Amino acid sequence: MTTPEAPKIEFPCAYPIKVMGRAGAELHTLVLEVMERHAPGFDQASITVRDSSKGSFQSITVTITATGEPQLMAIFADLKDNPLVQMVL
Repeated sequence: MTTPEAPKIEFPCAYPIKVMGRAGAELHTLVLEVMERHAPGFDQASITVRDSSKGSFQSITVTITATGEPQLMAIFADLKDNPLVQMVL
């Protein structure tokens, strides 16, 4: 019996990235800077922001056109290395 492989992503494709962290302009600015660095020209109209019930945290979802796994790994690394970010999905 063989284990089925995870489905492969076909690039380029629309790829949503969700960033969660403390609510504030700094988080929003960070997300924009990282996306512009790794996915220049992404559609800023695709950004959605949701506040937590108490307003302390936000989730920011950005959909980019992903060009490959190295690009996604670089985005995730840059975001996770920042103390403003709690989680990246």
